[in-house]
Amino acid sequence: MSQKTNYTSFLFLILLMLAIFTLFAADIMLGSVKIPPREIWNVLIGNSSNVAWENIIFKIRLPKAITAILAGGALAVCGLQMQTLFRNPLAGPSVLGITAGASLGVAIVFLGSGLSTSIYALRELGINGSWLVFIASTAGSAFVLGLVLMLSFRINDNVILLLVGIMVGNITLSLVSIWQYYSHPDQIQDYVLWTMGSLNGVDRNALKVLGIVVISALVLSVGISKMLNILLLGENYARSLGLNVRYARIIIILSSSILTGSVTGFCGPIGFVGLAVPHLARAILKTADHRWLTPASFLTGAAIMLLCDIIAQMPGTASTLPINAITALIGSPVVIWVILKRGNLKF
Repeated sequence: MSQKTNYTSFLFLILLMLAIFTLFAADIMLGSVKIPPREIWNVLIGNSSNVAWENIIFKIRLPKAITAILAGGALAVCGLQMQTLFRNPLAGPSVLGITAGASLGVAIVFLGSGLSTSIYALRELGINGSWLVFIASTAGSAFVLGLVLMLSFRINDNVILLLVGIMVGNITLSLVSIWQYYSHPDQIQDYVLWTMGSLNGVDRNALKVLGIVVISALVLSVGISKMLNILLLGENYARSLGLNVRYARIIIILSSSILTGSVTGFCGPIGFVGLAVPHLARAILKTADHRWLTPASFLTGAAIMLLCDIIAQMPGTASTLPINAITALIGSPVVIWVILKRGNLKF
């Protein structure tokens, strides 16, 4: 990369950080309860005597805003890795069935028989509900992606592999639908609400888990940037450069499944971000270097998720829309704009 390209990429990252800071502040200030900005600052520095406002900010708005950053960034990085691994612009957590696998894992938790007894027993062992959902979601996403990757050893055509991934995801969702049909209405309601996507259900304890997992996986993603750059050249050329392609696939699967599984487990299946944000980052940076694309995708995904959360909570009202509805409504025009501007989707 030229020095000019590096400077442009660095400047873009700085602008993204400023945008995230602005949107983060707006996400904390806006909500169904109007709190003056000065009072919000007093709450944050510990000079407020209003207990109700302290609870709103520290127990609701602040965790939700941090969750938006982690979830948006994690899904964007996962989509970037999937598109590079399969060298397909349509690849992403939902398209290849990773999200469907995570949904199947969570369905086992929500729709499984004897759920209350199982959770009580796990809590006695020191495992709470958040950990249970996270483990089930991660295991489900890793299982489905691993299955798709095993099939990729027998399929050389990326288009066919993409179709196979979609079919695997459809089979998984069909199993969940059949399970829903025979489940109790209360269990179905809880699961359906989870599938709509929400950033409100992540409390402090769950946020710690999500933060540790996402940051760890992000560090791993940054560490494999060189590996991803080599894979862009093709598997045969990558082998000639000494890259262990099978090992690279395992690392990428591990990173992607943890990112997608953790976000899906705590926030529900969130669409669009993993598919569209990497293309948006490529279009702005005009580079395929993952040393820049990985942090740019994370920051772009975080900024977009914060914006979607602000819109979803409908400031000034007591209503909150499903985050999935807003990500699709805001994100789809962005994807169309990128396609029309560039004419196609290149790596």
